[in-house]
Amino acid sequence: QVQLVESGGGLVQAGGSLRISCVASGNIGTINYMGWYRQAPGKQRELVARITNGGSTNYADSVKGRFTISRDNAKNTVFLQMNSLKPEDTAAYYCNSDGWSGAGYKNYWGQGTQVTVSS
Repeated sequence: QVQLVESGGGLVQAGGSLRISCVASGNIGTINYMGWYRQAPGKQRELVARITNGGSTNYADSVKGRFTISRDNAKNTVFLQMNSLKPEDTAAYYCNSDGWSGAGYKNYWGQGTQVTVSS
């Protein structure tokens, strides 16, 4: 099992920056990737950014050039640095990883952290 806990969300003005964090615990040795998804009311959950064990990253087109995903393996933590924030970035941000459940690999989710960008 893998447990994910997000932190760092809050209210920020448009054009500002925010960094959110996700700490993984449990069977962390089985994690192959970690990433961030977001979901706004009335919209589908979408992939924001992902980073693999090898360090490869990918981003949604809407955040390329503004957001950066990184990780600190020693602390089992992944970060999302969000710059030049826009009101349309407002959403609940969820940390995601794969991991071993005991019966097989599955996806794990944090509880989410709210990011609100005001005009």
